[in-house]
Amino acid sequence: MSSSKHSDIEMEILLLGKWRFNTSSEKITIEFRDDMTYVQTRIQTLLFSKPKELITGTKFTGMWYVSHQILYLNVKSMPNSFLNIKAPLHIELSLADIVATVSSVFMPEDYEVRRINKSQFLLKDKKESIIGTKISH
Repeated sequence: MSSSKHSDIEMEILLLGKWRFNTSSEKITIEFRDDMTYVQTRIQTLLFSKPKELITGTKFTGMWYVSHQILYLNVKSMPNSFLNIKAPLHIELSLADIVATVSSVFMPEDYEVRRINKSQFLLKDKKESIIGTKISH
């Protein structure tokens, strides 16, 4: 994987598709779609992180884009969260989705894209570097 000298648009094109990567506490799969939406699955690998997974769920959806070599993920929904309540009268209260959307406006997930090619990318968040691998269909 060579150093990335790609424009933001080129990075967005290279990111399209399904990727898998692991952090020190999670196994993550993200599918970046060409309509600038994404679907993400996060599985907590540390026992003390499991309560977080119970609250938020494992699936996230939202909008994504690249600007100045930074990948931004804006969460719009957490469909598996237990905070999304469905009442017996078919009333749905998507409390988790409301919280996710509002917090994403003020604090989107962002990652510096260090290197990228058609099969691997290297991202850096605030704590660690993350290597992603493209999943072939």
